[in-house]
Amino acid sequence: METRAVTKFVRLSPRKVRLVVDQIRGKGVEEALNTLKFTPKRAADLVAKTLRSAVANAENTQSVDVDNLYIKSVEVGDAGMWKRFMPRAMGRATKIRKRLAHITVVVDERSK
Repeated sequence: METRAVTKFVRLSPRKVRLVVDQIRGKGVEEALNTLKFTPKRAADLVAKTLRSAVANAENTQSVDVDNLYIKSVEVGDAGMWKRFMPRAMGRATKIRKRLAHITVVVDERSK
């Protein structure tokens, strides 16, 4: 039975988070956590936290063996953006878009 965990409104751009997420898609939970531990990106900690939450959800809601869990799907979606302005030369201004992301991790038990 699949279980999911969602982290919303992460203050990183979805494009940067997808670089990390693509490394762990389809892997076993233990292998994915080791990969994230040694990935030198800021998004790796947030994805690992969401993955641990999904594993805890699976452990507490269903009677599953944690060693048989794998990452069924990982999605990173846009969560809107903060809009700011920066003053520029000759009285002009430019937009600054600070993007946000939603991270969804779905884990499932491998069939034997």
